[in-house]
Amino acid sequence: MEFSLSKHEHKPLQVNPIKHSQPMGATLAYLGVKDCMPLMHSAQGCASYTKVFFTRHFNEPIAIRNTSVSDITAVLDGGDYSILMAIENIQNKEKNLKPSMIGLHTTGLTETKGDDVRGVGSHIEIPYVFVNTPDYEGGMESGWGLTVKAMIEQLTEPSLSVKPNKLVILPHLSMQPIEVEKIKTLCEDFGFETYALPDLSTSLDGYWDEGQGKLANGGITVDEIRTLATCATVITIGQSMKKSAVALQGKNPQIEHLHFNHVMGLDACDNFVAALMKIRQTEPKPLIKRWRARLQDAMLDSHFLIGSSHFVVTGEPDMLSGICALLRSVGGTITAAVSTTFSDVLHTIEAENVFVGDLEDARRFFGQADMVISNFHAERILHMYHNTALVIRGFPNYEELGNQLKNDQLYEGSAYFLFEIANELRKAKHES
Repeated sequence: MEFSLSKHEHKPLQVNPIKHSQPMGATLAYLGVKDCMPLMHSAQGCASYTKVFFTRHFNEPIAIRNTSVSDITAVLDGGDYSILMAIENIQNKEKNLKPSMIGLHTTGLTETKGDDVRGVGSHIEIPYVFVNTPDYEGGMESGWGLTVKAMIEQLTEPSLSVKPNKLVILPHLSMQPIEVEKIKTLCEDFGFETYALPDLSTSLDGYWDEGQGKLANGGITVDEIRTLATCATVITIGQSMKKSAVALQGKNPQIEHLHFNHVMGLDACDNFVAALMKIRQTEPKPLIKRWRARLQDAMLDSHFLIGSSHFVVTGEPDMLSGICALLRSVGGTITAAVSTTFSDVLHTIEAENVFVGDLEDARRFFGQADMVISNFHAERILHMYHNTALVIRGFPNYEELGNQLKNDQLYEGSAYFLFEIANELRKAKHES
């Protein structure tokens, strides 16, 4: 197979971009903390776009505030004023609003300006976490990872002891709420006291609760974040989460770190379950074994369709890694894997072409593909390719409902994913 990968894009602009900004990843991470108030240090347009983006993807009211920086205030004030005034105005407007934490994240404008977002925390009584997420660096996945690392560094208290059965999962950006829940449940089935940071499984899972749309509705609590250093094991899923685990080990060197690039497909799931079995010295429950057998059957049933097909896959690096590995495990050919940003995990992807790019770059391979797996923005392009099927994954997905309950992880999710891919391929081939 040919392999072409560069750390940088090959052109000075993006056309039909796949990539989204770091502040959007930071916003989503803060939404996984119960009663957190994400506060974007930005102009109103930045927060408005992010709010619409997530509201349409999850089909839920999303709470995002901003400091309303303008071209005038960007030049005249030192940053503290805009942040403090934003918090005061929000509290005056909504007297009953009692956030557990303020999650401040910057944008390109305020980063270029150089505001002291660390120093402003000394004037705020509510727990405060800040993270530098300029738009002109990285992407949505790195913004998520930076925010998780910041929450651990600024909130988690050091510890000299661990609880043997306490486990923390650090999931990558592209996992939907139900996927985080499924992984937590699997760990709990082995007897672990399990936490996830961030935890979207009780925050953006579609459950309607009182106060919806004002603060992050569910998720891990601030108090639980403070005590994460008492865990015996931290599990990272996705290359982007490794630095967050290192930050947690800095709070307690006794913590054991287990890393998995993804948990999609038979090999990856076997490795994940084997690690849990080793720690707990116990066998998996019968249902886990049954889902493993079902995945094996799904691999056999879908092999003939997927194994004879070519794919173009686009998205965040950690998501690409899992999807491509699962398709390859049943014989699929990855014509092109197009990433939003560079990550070392891209070197592990088996594909004819792997590169950082946009949908204009990906489009060159659409005519050779039986299926494109991409976000919603590929849909309008594929109208010109009548024989090429589309399965939507990643952010955003405005085309379908129930994104928060779409599971591609572990044995169960991998089986459903293979059947979905095979059925769409069959449908496309019958219609051509």
